[in-house]
Amino acid sequence: MPVRVSVALCTYNGAAYLEEQLLSILGQSLPVCEIVVSDDGSTDDTLAVVERVTAGLVGIEVVVLRNATARGVTANFEQALAACSGELIALCDQDDIWWPERVDRMVSEFIRRPSLEMLHADARLVGAAGVPLGFTLLQTLGVSAADRAAVHAGHAIDAYLRRNIVTGATMMLRRELVERSRPFPAAWVHDEWMAMVAASTGLVDLLDEPLTDYRQHGGNQIGVTNLDASGKLGRLRVPRTARNARLLARAAALQQRASAFEPSASASVLAMIDAKLAHEARRSALPAARLLRVGPVVRGWRAGDYSRFGLGLQDMLRDLVQPV
Repeated sequence: MPVRVSVALCTYNGAAYLEEQLLSILGQSLPVCEIVVSDDGSTDDTLAVVERVTAGLVGIEVVVLRNATARGVTANFEQALAACSGELIALCDQDDIWWPERVDRMVSEFIRRPSLEMLHADARLVGAAGVPLGFTLLQTLGVSAADRAAVHAGHAIDAYLRRNIVTGATMMLRRELVERSRPFPAAWVHDEWMAMVAASTGLVDLLDEPLTDYRQHGGNQIGVTNLDASGKLGRLRVPRTARNARLLARAAALQQRASAFEPSASASVLAMIDAKLAHEARRSALPAARLLRVGPVVRGWRAGDYSRFGLGLQDMLRDLVQPV
């Protein structure tokens, strides 16, 4: 029997680009079986576009869920994913363009490796009009060769505990992973959380090749942050309190849930998650006076925590100089 593939497509006032995205889904070399559209209270013509483009489809079931009140990105994706019936589910943004071989390329990996739980890929960044910007998603995120190697070697948890390198618009996963991940914690974004659950309990991998045009148009709900030198320097001047509180809340939610994951996370993974939480707790507790931060930051550096659980020197500098 062929593998059934569902598409979890979340929309919110996306009429401007949605038709192009839907047509790219319908034009896949390996057809999908189901498209679940979860609309988060759009006030434009989003749902009319869905109805017009999908009218008369044969062989592809289209399910449309309508939220009377906006639930937000993570809750909306959780709703869409829960409604999918396929063995494999591809996450989909409303404003991107899938390359024709995206589904076929990713499904082939799942068939070749039955233990694979989640797969993500690179993407080509394009502007509002679809013109390539000259670089890819992973390049822009500054994903290192070491992080790529860790994922390829089956040690994705090592990379993901340092930083998120997974973008939902490039993901495909097994439906069982959705059930293991629910309910999604409020502190986490849907794609980052499912990636962490998958890496804690099973096998994930990364395709270094682009399979999607990832559109950047200024109105993205979750877009790409440019990590050039000026951006990095600018972040050193941003107040630290809210970011560190968010990182601590995420680490705490992961630690609280990890022991109950099914299948179980290994003892070594649980120990790493505990250490990650301790690291973020120490960072959040740093004093307001910069001079008093030097001792604890240097101790964390010597212990290797900034390299194991963050961006190394960049995070160390943040902790030393960022204002409260």
